[in-house]
Amino acid sequence: MNFELPISWNKLLAEEFQKPYFIELNQLISNAYGNAIIYPPHHRLFSAFENCSFENTEVVILGQDPYHGPNQANGLSFSVNDGVPIPPSLLNIFKEIKNDLGKPIPISGNLEGWSKQGVLLLNATLSVKANTAGSHQNIGWEQFTDAVIQLISERKPHVVFMLWGNYAQKKATFIDENKHLILKSVHPSPLSAYRGFLGCKHFSQCNTFLKTNGLKEIDW
Repeated sequence: MNFELPISWNKLLAEEFQKPYFIELNQLISNAYGNAIIYPPHHRLFSAFENCSFENTEVVILGQDPYHGPNQANGLSFSVNDGVPIPPSLLNIFKEIKNDLGKPIPISGNLEGWSKQGVLLLNATLSVKANTAGSHQNIGWEQFTDAVIQLISERKPHVVFMLWGNYAQKKATFIDENKHLILKSVHPSPLSAYRGFLGCKHFSQCNTFLKTNGLKEIDW
């Protein structure tokens, strides 16, 4: 399988692609796509990077792994394709944006518009077997996406990292909190959102930080 990313990312991650773990991951994922239904579709595997260049990255929203139902996953964390019912966690994200910024809840759960503004919608695990949540965890993806987070932290100034839930918050160890804004809360899942996600005002805090540092605010 060809793991060529858009040039802005590819030149920065080229060494990562040559490491033994990634060569093994490449083979595992190639075999998986050849033998089972895997989400997102192969051509959407790196959508997060294709829609959001390294140079344009201003915000990172970290998810865990892709949706595992038909037609849901589109390669962007929390996002679903147009026409797909909005999942509960994403609906809570939209509710918080409405409460925080007064914006109406959209009809579509497709977050490509955010991605193209500089929001890297990164899942820690980039693929999943159909109907089997977490099936591609611990095969190498996390090592790769940890490297991406660390790269952004080291090479860019003034990035906002939104870390929702215990899993995402553990990634703070890769981020320089003296350079960047780290926003933490519980996960937006209906199981936990009422314990601090709803009312967190992360989206207004994000835009204030970006504006203060001379960067373009995100149209959430």
